[in-house]
Parts: sequence; C-alpha cells; structure tokens
Amino acid sequence: GSVEFRHLTFRYPDGEYDVLQDISFTIHPGESVGIVGKTGAGKTALVDLLLRTYNVPDGTLFVDGRDVNSLSIHSVRNACAYVPQDNFLFSDTIENNIKIAKHDATRAEVEAACKKAALDGFIQKLPKGYDTPVGELGGALSGGERQRISIARALLKDAPIVLLDEATASLDVENETVVQQALSRLLAGKTVIVIAHRMRTVENADKIVVLKDGVVAEQGTPAQLKAAGGEFARMVALQKEAAAWQL
Repeated sequence: GSVEFRHLTFRYPDGEYDVLQDISFTIHPGESVGIVGKTGAGKTALVDLLLRTYNVPDGTLFVDGRDVNSLSIHSVRNACAYVPQDNFLFSDTIENNIKIAKHDATRAEVEAACKKAALDGFIQKLPKGYDTPVGELGGALSGGERQRISIARALLKDAPIVLLDEATASLDVENETVVQQALSRLLAGKTVIVIAHRMRTVENADKIVVLKDGVVAEQGTPAQLKAAGGEFARMVALQKEAAAWQL
C-alpha cells in the first residue's frame, strides 16, 4: 500500500509542456493524503500515472518499493480501487455493474458491498432488486445512487490503495453526507489518495500535498499548512468566505 513519487516529471503524449515537474512525496501504508490545487494544477495526472493510463519514466513512481515499470499494468491496477467524480455505468443490471470489480463475486458478496455503500435499502425496494437495469449510462439512477454503485464496486474489489477523484463534487449536501458515510467504510485501513477542490473534503487527511502549476507548492498536515499561512491556508480561507456569502 505504499506509493512514492520520486522526482517525477510528466508531459502528456500530445502535450506542449510538462503538467508535472519534479514531483516528490511519499504515501505510507494506511495513510490518507489529500491532493489539492486549482484546475489544471496536475492533480488528475497523478492518478492517470498511478493507474498506468500513461507510461511513467523509469525510477519515478514506486508501489510497495518497486518501480511500477517492473510490475505488470494488471497487477498495479488490481492494487487500486478508483472512485471518480463521474463513474461509468454499463447498460446492464445493478448487480452486473457492481461485479465489474470482481467478476466471480457471489450475490452475497455483492449484497455485502452494497450494504456498506448504503445502497442495499434502495435496491431492495426496486421491483427487480439487483436485477434492475440501470438504463443507458445509468440514466435511471440519481447522481447519489450512481456514486454509491461506484463505491460498492470499490468495496467489492477490496484493494489496498483507494483513489478518490472529486468523488462527491457533483452531489448535493444530502447525497454527499450519505456518500461520505459510505466512503468512511471503504477507506478504513486503506492507503488513500483524495483529489479535491473542496478543502473540507481533505481536512481529516493525514497529509496534504498542494500542487500549483505542476509543482509541489507545499506539503504537510492540514494543521501545519493552515499555520504556515501559505497556499493551502489561502484556499481554505477563500472557500470559507465563499460559503459565508452563499448563506
């Protein structure tokens, strides 16, 4: 469950500039790390590289102390459970959409994952239960229900590393609260990487890494960074001010 970025510089294959420059930080097993920064700072690129969506330069990304280029793409992805902001659902049943994470899972395993994801009660009320079609791209479900299916997938997979990419950003307050409770069950004992725009999403993380224009601007515990009065403290203050205006 350990992840280390070691002087990593990366440019997308068709890119004109480096989206990440000399990135170095370590995530220890069982540690939760929040990755924050403005849009375009390079946050999602870190997830793309860890999931091996793009090739990684040798000697710059390590999982459990091993260079990811010495491991198969399958083994690296198998060690990660990914919950994105906009999850993809197939035009199939709820059960089959969840079993994408573990094709040989039993119905009992699927139900157990759904109970932890606060989804089982909703499914039991449907006329066909777990055999209910989700519609084209999950169109028959609400945003909160689709997101809880994504969390149920991750729970079923039970991988040591969990990646959350703005997992609650598109939800209303009521759905966000339910999903956050489900996430707390998913994350117990895991190594967690949380990409967030909302600072309150990462306020309980063990460590924060602030990206700015593709570089690590600062890193430390939330309390340390607030006390330092740097980029993280500025973002927290701005979001509190924005929330106050909305009230």
